[in-house]
Amino acid sequence: MKMNITGKNIEITSAIRSHIEEKFTKLEKWQVDIIGCNASFQEEPNNKKRFEAVITVPKGQLVASSVHADLYIAVNEVEQKLERQLNKLRHKPEARRASHSDAPVEQEEQVTQDEVF
Repeated sequence: MKMNITGKNIEITSAIRSHIEEKFTKLEKWQVDIIGCNASFQEEPNNKKRFEAVITVPKGQLVASSVHADLYIAVNEVEQKLERQLNKLRHKPEARRASHSDAPVEQEEQVTQDEVF
């Protein structure tokens, strides 16, 4: 997975980078092809940190963001949000739908004339 991490008004330290990479490698367990990941964080007013991540998958993009005073907690929240989205994406084809066309048709047994008498 290709990962791009950018920081606006905040320096990217090795501890922050390793924490983000560790969290996003956990997302690979959902067995969905993750093409790339763009993560960005910035400092907002009142010392709040906004962390936003966009994951590119073959069917589109998954986006999650979080605002918290602690950057590590914001990263954890975004990881949990993306994990829920990947879970839904992974199990969506298996979900039971109300479509009657996919229901198995029971075959009736053919009765021969010998069995009737």
